[in-house]
Amino acid sequence: MEKLALLARLEAKPGKEQQVADLLKSALPLAEAEPGTIRWYALQLSPSTFGIFDTFADEAGRDAHLGGEIPKALAAVANDLLAVRPVIEKVDLLAIK
Repeated sequence: MEKLALLARLEAKPGKEQQVADLLKSALPLAEAEPGTIRWYALQLSPSTFGIFDTFADEAGRDAHLGGEIPKALAAVANDLLAVRPVIEKVDLLAIK
């Protein structure tokens, strides 16, 4: 059962919005390969604001994700695509349906 989550907000540089969207879409297979990641969502909140929300059963799964391939891929292009550093928050889930 999911108890923990991560919420990340990403702000694309002007003109880089589609590249950020494409990057997030391409990360799905990486998330699917993580046994500790229960659910993974890539979001577009506004024309230039994107997000990632993922859930985990325990801290080990969340830590594995934070040290995994998606953060590495994001870090590799962050200076080119993002206006500011991503904001990543650790979240405790209170209720799930």
